[in-house]
Amino acid sequence: MSCPDCFAGSIHEGQPKGQITKLHGLDVYVSSPPQEPSRPSNGIVIIVPDAFGWEFVNNRLLADHYAEKGNFTVYLPEFMNGHPAPLIGLTVIPKLFQGGVWGWLTKPYWLIRTLQVMLPFLIRNRLGKSWPIVEGLFKAVRENEGSNVPIGAAGFCWGGKHTVLLAHGGGSNTTTINNNNNNNNKPLIDAAFTGHPSMLKFPEDIDKITIPTSFALAGQDVTVDASKIEQIQRAIEKQPEEKKGESVIYPATGHGFCVRADHITKEKERAAAEAEDQAVAWFLKWFASAVY
Repeated sequence: MSCPDCFAGSIHEGQPKGQITKLHGLDVYVSSPPQEPSRPSNGIVIIVPDAFGWEFVNNRLLADHYAEKGNFTVYLPEFMNGHPAPLIGLTVIPKLFQGGVWGWLTKPYWLIRTLQVMLPFLIRNRLGKSWPIVEGLFKAVRENEGSNVPIGAAGFCWGGKHTVLLAHGGGSNTTTINNNNNNNNKPLIDAAFTGHPSMLKFPEDIDKITIPTSFALAGQDVTVDASKIEQIQRAIEKQPEEKKGESVIYPATGHGFCVRADHITKEKERAAAEAEDQAVAWFLKWFASAVY
């Protein structure tokens, strides 16, 4: 179950630079490498977003940053069938946790408003409905645009669960694609990055990871708390060196900081930027070692 922090945070300022297109039946925001076509893309990064979805400006700006910093082609698909969490949640949910007498008096009202934000999203985008859409898009990209280039998944909050499932491994289940190149043994992704994932099952979701996975974890996250962070770290220690993951803890941050950090607070802004760099460095490392 997601926590209220999955639906809270700040809206960032900026003008997205990408384009909107259709890709394998889904609307997709595409951010291209700034030096393309003179310099080929280093690979494809597909973002599985937080609860606010593909149209949320923060997610689009993040896609642009990945494209610029890593020279990646970045896809931000519409995985939610038009039912992301409403942006009003960014205003409503913090009020549920107001202190003082007035805060306690108004808490029942804000609890109802919070449930009106969270429950429709969670029902419409439950894993049984969303996972086939996410997996299907990754399969289609692997069989087409990504047949001969590395692919990475970057997932946040709601998208973190899907990214960890993708990191369990698995191929495209096809025998021939594009000029009869054999793709049957290629995993859907070559590397994964997830920031403050939610809805994970411990320890099984972590223990099943076979794809190199990088975790950006908030030090003050009630969804993945200290005991769960320890489980992630222990699981990584057991992984073989050739597929070993990593975890980075950002102490003064809460759930959602990679996407919705309050940029008025310099420490949180710095943590969000460092998490961006963590993801870019991770994909560059594993894309460079992918053989196609």
